[in-house]
Amino acid sequence: MSRASYVGRFAPSPTGPLHAGSLVAATASYLDARAHRGRWLLRIEDLDPPREARGASAAIIATLARFGFAHDGEVIHQSARDAAYRAAFERLAATGLVYPCACTRREVADSVLRGSRERARTAELIYPGSCRNGMPVGREARAWRVRVDARPITWRDRRTGEMVERLDETVGDFVLRRADGLWAYQLAVVVDDAWQGVTDVVRGADLGGSTGRQVYLQRLLGLPTPRYLHVPVLLDARGEKLSKQTGAAPVDAGDGVAPLNAALRFLGLGEIAAVDPAGFWPEAIRRWAGSPWMSRAAS
Repeated sequence: MSRASYVGRFAPSPTGPLHAGSLVAATASYLDARAHRGRWLLRIEDLDPPREARGASAAIIATLARFGFAHDGEVIHQSARDAAYRAAFERLAATGLVYPCACTRREVADSVLRGSRERARTAELIYPGSCRNGMPVGREARAWRVRVDARPITWRDRRTGEMVERLDETVGDFVLRRADGLWAYQLAVVVDDAWQGVTDVVRGADLGGSTGRQVYLQRLLGLPTPRYLHVPVLLDARGEKLSKQTGAAPVDAGDGVAPLNAALRFLGLGEIAAVDPAGFWPEAIRRWAGSPWMSRAAS
């Protein structure tokens, strides 16, 4: 892949302001795109209005701008992409691989508990296929799922190498459209990455578990599979992933380059003696270009 053909992206969910963990992911994706002399897109994944915080989208965009992240093209909001997701859903439905499901999350959890105490202990809700051959009489569809099979899904992570997953053993038939009518993240991200020509996805390792499902949908829809790089996730004092749901503090762009240096240090690239983002980014890009992160791009 030539450097000129590289297209990367950062796609935050507006469930709250940008926090330090999100800044790490944004920094890694931005550095990889600029070190490849490629494009860096900004996409707001506002698929879930009930979880969206008022004003979060605008706040995230403004914070990134103050830190000197310069996105290419317009900012895309997934909330405006309903027609594209519907078209992809209908293509999949036409293959016979999509079916309605009446199960509630509690019913799936109860089935897991009956079938495997180990899975229940680790909170792995693997759909047992209760509605695969038709919904129970008198029940109505709550969601729509796509069928999976026993064939392994193989993809390569630039950091960890070849990954293999059997979706029937890890998640089972998974949701494409939710009970509330909202599109599932797995479908939307696949459709939008292909539409925007994304060649490289650089994101947190917490999203690595979604990649097998996304590769599966890419293959069903005849879409290209990007290269993936999942970077380590920043943890809090309890060893848990920093997130808006656990009360992670927002980053303050008024702190100058200190938050950027913290992200760079977490990525193993040290700190930069800069007084503003304009002085920070050229050296940060140079360091990424000479680091193992960049050399892994050729794998």
